[in-house]
Amino acid sequence: MLIPYLFLMYSLILLITGLCFIYLFSSSKIKSSNSIEPSNYPPGKTGWPIIGETIQYVNAGRKGVPENFIRERMTKYSKDNFKTSLLCETTAVLCGPAGNKFLFTNENKLVLAWWPRTIEKIFPPPSNISGQDEAKKMRRILPQFLSPETLRRHIPVIDRVVMQYLERDWDNKKQVTVYPLAKSYTFGLGCHLFLSIEDLSRIEELGEPFQYLVAGIFSLPIDLPGTAFNRGIKASKFIRNELLLIIRQRKIVLAEKKALPTQDILSHMLSTVDDDGNFMDELDIANRILGLLIGGFDATSATISFIMKYLAELPHVYDEVWKEQMEIASSKGPGESLSWNDMQKMKYSWNVVCEILRLEPPLQGAFREAIADINYGGFSVPKGWKLYWSAHSTHKDPNYFKEPEKFDPMRFEGKGPAPYTYVPFGGGPRMCPGKEYAKLSILAFMYHVVRRYKWEKVLPDEKVVVNPIRMPAKGSPIRLQPLVI
Repeated sequence: MLIPYLFLMYSLILLITGLCFIYLFSSSKIKSSNSIEPSNYPPGKTGWPIIGETIQYVNAGRKGVPENFIRERMTKYSKDNFKTSLLCETTAVLCGPAGNKFLFTNENKLVLAWWPRTIEKIFPPPSNISGQDEAKKMRRILPQFLSPETLRRHIPVIDRVVMQYLERDWDNKKQVTVYPLAKSYTFGLGCHLFLSIEDLSRIEELGEPFQYLVAGIFSLPIDLPGTAFNRGIKASKFIRNELLLIIRQRKIVLAEKKALPTQDILSHMLSTVDDDGNFMDELDIANRILGLLIGGFDATSATISFIMKYLAELPHVYDEVWKEQMEIASSKGPGESLSWNDMQKMKYSWNVVCEILRLEPPLQGAFREAIADINYGGFSVPKGWKLYWSAHSTHKDPNYFKEPEKFDPMRFEGKGPAPYTYVPFGGGPRMCPGKEYAKLSILAFMYHVVRRYKWEKVLPDEKVVVNPIRMPAKGSPIRLQPLVI
């Protein structure tokens, strides 16, 4: 057993070293701030040259305990902030509610969002605009479509899509694997709402290369035939070309007034002008639609998988969810779809989701880049350093959540958690714009699945891993017991 393990570790070191070298040589920046270590930098160690502590961070996630990386350093160095090196970047990790608040409220003032440059190779922003400006434009557009006021019109579509996928992939099955089926549902729902694509065969045509694209984003960025990164780049180009065909066809339909500007987000983008009165470029729209599909894909799918896991493990929680959903169903006529008012009644069900997001946040944290020299907590963070916030610095801290390992949906009753302690959707200007969309898609799924089935886990001790989001290692296989609706 030792030799395979050592071989695996050696391979991992080689892979991460290669990633770091590729990133460093692809970057034109010279990080001079790393060459001097004044005494007022945050406490901590940056680990190995170039690699830093990336291996320790990745290993903690592979073992299903990414919080250990944060907790151990908070205990050893400081509960407020510490220094490390991740993804070849010297990084200050800001912890606790104060750290979250500082990063969330200083967006576009002292910090900007940051992601590895290699990701832009597979998911590039428009050539004439920076990634930061592109993100700002998206955040001006998205709230208009993803607001509760707009989304409530689409609840019947969400309701119909859930039933469609349950009937196709779940009904008459004795056993299913939740995670891949949840991904199929979330991608299909995105195609319906963003593009008005209802043909399941067409959705499947886009879905297969989309899987390669997502896998490529988080792979080792070596662009050689057969690598995940190379497949991701090819898939990205293929899907963009397909989206361009859809966009051009929609332009014709809009011009002929056979579609409404409010029909979906594609029509909305085609009908919206920028600050200078110009319509968006077709490729820009394709990139933005692609970004939306990616943003609503893995995280929502993982959350649905954990919902199925915890409802299987906790029958009393399942029973309460079932009662709530049956009460809503009893007030509806035959074939009547869910409504906005129905969604507002699902308070306990949403508390369950919130507790799952506390214990199993799909997004472990996120990076920022210092755009000015920062003084925080008596320590200096030089311009150009990366900063990182982590959900794990608060989500399982007994100072903020009593008995943090206990599953207790009632934590979210009343005023709920203290500000900046519960951050599964981030916060500040970069609060996830798709929060309400994710909420509706998850609650609609819960409404139908608990009324259709009871289930049990096939793997009682299935491991949870982070790759790159938190997810069941084997996809959460379950045995289904159909119920009579």
